[in-house]
Amino acid sequence: MTAAAKAAAEAAEAAKGDATDVAGEAAGKAAAAPARGHLPYGLVVAGLLAALAGAVVMGVALGSVRIPVGQVVDILTGRAAPSPYRTIVLDVRLPRVLLGAVVGAGLAVVGAVLQALVRNRLADPFLLGISSGASTGAVLVLVLGIGGGATTTVAMPAAAFAGALLALVLVYGLARRGSTMTGARLVLAGVAVSYILSALTTLILVLGGRPEHFQEAAFWTLGGLGSARWDTLALPAAVVALGTGALVLLARPLDLLLVGEEGATVLGLDTTRFRAAVFVLASLVTAVMVSVSGAVGFVGLMVPHAARMVVGAPHRRLLPVTALGGALALILADLGARTVAAPQDIPVGVLTALTGGPFFLWLMRRRAEGSPV
Repeated sequence: MTAAAKAAAEAAEAAKGDATDVAGEAAGKAAAAPARGHLPYGLVVAGLLAALAGAVVMGVALGSVRIPVGQVVDILTGRAAPSPYRTIVLDVRLPRVLLGAVVGAGLAVVGAVLQALVRNRLADPFLLGISSGASTGAVLVLVLGIGGGATTTVAMPAAAFAGALLALVLVYGLARRGSTMTGARLVLAGVAVSYILSALTTLILVLGGRPEHFQEAAFWTLGGLGSARWDTLALPAAVVALGTGALVLLARPLDLLLVGEEGATVLGLDTTRFRAAVFVLASLVTAVMVSVSGAVGFVGLMVPHAARMVVGAPHRRLLPVTALGGALALILADLGARTVAAPQDIPVGVLTALTGGPFFLWLMRRRAEGSPV
């Protein structure tokens, strides 16, 4: 090759690299730019924080025993004199409300990320079978009695993670045909795997031969926050904080997936490895949430949609708002579960399914009509 030809080739290669860099920068800027018609981001975050604080106070004040809001605020701020309400507030209701906030935030963030990974806004940890897999693993530990006193802190989340990861691998494998995978096949595979794992969970309980396990296992299949304690709060809070922080740092590659598989690859993203890594992280977060709250469905479906309507699709803006919205949504859902039939405590997963099911059908109809969802 002559010196002139070599110089021309190098110039062409440099131009190609510059073009890729420019395209990637443009895609990143386009994804980061707020869409017209959306509320100011700072106002949205401030409003959600204020609503979340109010929901925490109301969640602690309301229940089978109603406590004056002023008394709750005084107890929470340490200004109250000794009171019979102190134990109810600090040892019973506050851990439950905070656990609801943590679980809601975790499930909502995972839902938003899964929708980006599979490019289907019907995706959700519950619909993709991840929650069912985690429940199966947790119930298996419950029936076998593995871990003793450490079950809730070590063995249960580990088994739930293994079940969630297995479910995700099964769903991904069933939905993939050759080198392609459609969102419709993914959702159908997720529903099928979810049914299979639910049946397997029932079989494990039957073969376990202990009827009392059925009552305990209802927690995993219907979801609930009634077992919340301070010592069960630390692990899920840490996992949600670290997981959400890591996913916010991955906002740009998540945005690149929105331009399509080929476009993301051209812009330098190894989509296969990136998806695999984020799928594992999503499974871990989901498993820890299920290990402390059971299978609470549809939070990861509804909240990301509401957040996108308010702040748009860019994940650096979307994920924090989704986390706050998920925390607020599950606190309110659990408040309804505790008060709508008081003193009976309805599983919170029942209320989220009653609202999430019609929402899912509405999304399906919108997709059938060709409307963006």
